[in-house]
Amino acid sequence: MEKFLLISLGALLGANARYWISEWTARKIGAAFPYGTLIVNLTGSLLLGFFLTLATERLMLDPRWRLLLAVGFLGAYTTFSTYSYESFNLILKGQVALGIANLIGSALLGILAVGVGIYLAKAI
Repeated sequence: MEKFLLISLGALLGANARYWISEWTARKIGAAFPYGTLIVNLTGSLLLGFFLTLATERLMLDPRWRLLLAVGFLGAYTTFSTYSYESFNLILKGQVALGIANLIGSALLGILAVGVGIYLAKAI
């Protein structure tokens, strides 16, 4: 139950942070381009890389911090950060083809999946 609560608390904060940043950015810069999403994706990626490196290599933090911040907060803030981190780690481990396949596959197949979803929704 503790794990569930830690993830849930982090997710509550992360989802609200994402919403607030996206709304604030649209008001300040405009909504013609999804600047808020771009900012969330980039900051989430930066924060995930920073936190996981500190937590696992430098500070050896209690694993509950990972549940709260990496899984909960950043997971709700942006899944793009996980996608970026996992792809980079594959490349870092010498599995370059797999890392690139994940990057390209997720992006292209994600766009295709959105298109299929739109098509299916319009068909019913």
